[in-house]
Amino acid sequence: MNKKPKILSVFALVMINVIAVDSLRTVPITAKLGLPLVSYYLFAAIAFFIPVALVAAELATAYPRNGGLYIWIKEAFGQRTGFASIWLQCIYNLIWFPTILLFIASTCAYIIDPKLAHHQGFLTTTIISLFWLFTGLNCFGLRIASIISTIGAILGTLLPMMGIIIMAGVWLLKGHAPVNDFHGSLLPDLSNAKPLSMFVIVLFGLIGIEMSAVHAGDVKNPQKDYPKAILYSAIMIMATLVLSALAILVVVPLPKLSLVTGLVHAYDLFFKAYHLEWMTHIVAGLIVMGSLSSVSTWMLGPLKGLVIAAHQSDMPHALYQLNRYQAPYRMLIIQAMIFTVISLAFIYVPSINAAYWWLSDISAQLALIIYMIMFAAFIKLRFTQAQRPRVYKVPGGTIGMWLIAGLGFSCSLFGFLIGFISPSQIPSTAKGLSIQMMIALIFILIAIPFILGTKHLKIKKPQ
Repeated sequence: MNKKPKILSVFALVMINVIAVDSLRTVPITAKLGLPLVSYYLFAAIAFFIPVALVAAELATAYPRNGGLYIWIKEAFGQRTGFASIWLQCIYNLIWFPTILLFIASTCAYIIDPKLAHHQGFLTTTIISLFWLFTGLNCFGLRIASIISTIGAILGTLLPMMGIIIMAGVWLLKGHAPVNDFHGSLLPDLSNAKPLSMFVIVLFGLIGIEMSAVHAGDVKNPQKDYPKAILYSAIMIMATLVLSALAILVVVPLPKLSLVTGLVHAYDLFFKAYHLEWMTHIVAGLIVMGSLSSVSTWMLGPLKGLVIAAHQSDMPHALYQLNRYQAPYRMLIIQAMIFTVISLAFIYVPSINAAYWWLSDISAQLALIIYMIMFAAFIKLRFTQAQRPRVYKVPGGTIGMWLIAGLGFSCSLFGFLIGFISPSQIPSTAKGLSIQMMIALIFILIAIPFILGTKHLKIKKPQ
């Protein structure tokens, strides 16, 4: 059998990573941090992003099968824990979808009428309609989803990010003063835990690098080129996210900064100053395109992993049956129905910022649980399956393994715990659920796959 050719350059892998991770949705939220967001992102890059990328690359090249996180965790801890991980991935996506679609709907409002950004009926109708539309598109399989994702990521994410950074730079070079104070400390106030709770959203904005880890073996020299690509990716991703957030702070006063519409509001203020108001509609359209590409990517991906897990259980085949386009259409429809219920429940809370923050926070905490399991699986597999061929290995031998995985696990645990504290940047009327309710909800969501596992997760014997 011929070996698969090494076809990816370092630059190509960097672009794949940037497209997979960069997101506009968290930019207005992290802008609430002010100047300390620089140190938040620097710490997150060193303690979370790079460890996730390196560990995922080793696991992806050691287990080059479809399934990703599910396969890695199942190999380490068994079928039930593997199923729990892919279950949690699907659940945190379901909770995350209303936030990204709320961001999209609010941006659409700027195209039609900015007042609609606070009209809950418009927002509800828009997010539910869009989700069902993309559910239908994803029923045609990965081909159409990948086309949408690639075009949207480039035109609708990278272009608006670079645009807001350039506009802020031009604004400052022309002698305009920023509306916020940029002379404060770059370090957060460590004596107060409340501002630190925003760190969980910083981490959530960096997830997704494991999706591109499957390409680690496609570069010419994985052991040398992959770490180099990760370093360049980290620099580029951190630069775009940090500078985009700071660009917003150049023209939008912190007290008036919306978690949902902050980015398009900043563009609107820049364009009005230059008498180019019509450009706001074009940029808003691009932002909507980029965000919808993110929805398309994450709508189908985790469900494909759930299908693989279901194939290895005695769950009813009708539940995970594929159509002629190899899409799990019934799971997609069930997902859309659950999404509709969640959206109807949370869109009518007193504050849109409250719904946006609370859903983002819970999604981030569930995602961090999965990463903690992944780091633990990585360590276990290094010992239990040490002889398994690995095209790429985390550098540093055993010490490097413990250092990288330990750092990533500790950072994930810290982010998970700090997420239970309501941030001072969110008004008291928008705090959402109590700590006790959040803990109870997370516990229930974690327990469900293990309860289901008692009945359904019996591994099928090979035929």
